[in-house]
Amino acid sequence: MKNLLRVLKEGNGALNTHGNRIAATTITALVAACCTMSCKVSDAQTASTQVVVPEWALPGSPTHKQVPPPADFHRATKTSNKRIGIFDGQSDVGASLVPGNSNFSPLTKEYTINSAGYNIWYTRDEFRFLWKKMSGDISLAADVKFPNEAGFFDRKAVVIIRQSLDDDSEEAMVARHGAGLMHLAWRPEKNTKVLQMKVPEKSAMRIGIEKRGENYAMFISLNGEPMHQLGDPVKLPFKEPFYVGIGFCSHIPDKVDTAILSNVVLENAAGKI
Repeated sequence: MKNLLRVLKEGNGALNTHGNRIAATTITALVAACCTMSCKVSDAQTASTQVVVPEWALPGSPTHKQVPPPADFHRATKTSNKRIGIFDGQSDVGASLVPGNSNFSPLTKEYTINSAGYNIWYTRDEFRFLWKKMSGDISLAADVKFPNEAGFFDRKAVVIIRQSLDDDSEEAMVARHGAGLMHLAWRPEKNTKVLQMKVPEKSAMRIGIEKRGENYAMFISLNGEPMHQLGDPVKLPFKEPFYVGIGFCSHIPDKVDTAILSNVVLENAAGKI
């Protein structure tokens, strides 16, 4: 292509003269060939960057059931230590196949979290996590909404406490699913399956988690009433410091969706939700 440009430059615009008709025809053919080669290279590059979704990570459907990842399957978390709102940083835990992003509006107090990710479940997680490193007792709560009504029914917005940023970290979370399901869930040890306490209530406007010593409890407000605890707390011996924050996953490995968490309360004490 560089040689072609040199020929064009040296021709100095005279290609339509009788003596240059053959050269003009040749250059036209070269241009067409170069364009074809360029398109083929572009197609090859696109094919090489296409996301390949493992069978186990596909979301549940009438013809497919999502299953746990293979034993000891992990991806290194990708982290930005740039502060966002009250949080010290944000991470794509488990390095979702499509990177996530987040932003905070000081005016509306809303955190908009855009994330792909196959799940926050089983023996490892994939989600966008906004976090603050803390110790001691914790009160954490947030309003939750999903602006995309057509999102996958099992997508999860969470308030969560994690031992580390590893994809298989010990954790305790309260989740609000796209279809309204809610639960307190926890991974008691690294690389082990998540356990859960389901509740009959659905579609809370506000969810919260409280850490009091080694006890972790679920709180909700269905329609704006004062937060109240659901079920019994679970006991987990996290080491200090740990990571506290909010997160979201689309529950589809290669497609980004959005959750908005707002009016976030994060206090370094129990009983403040």
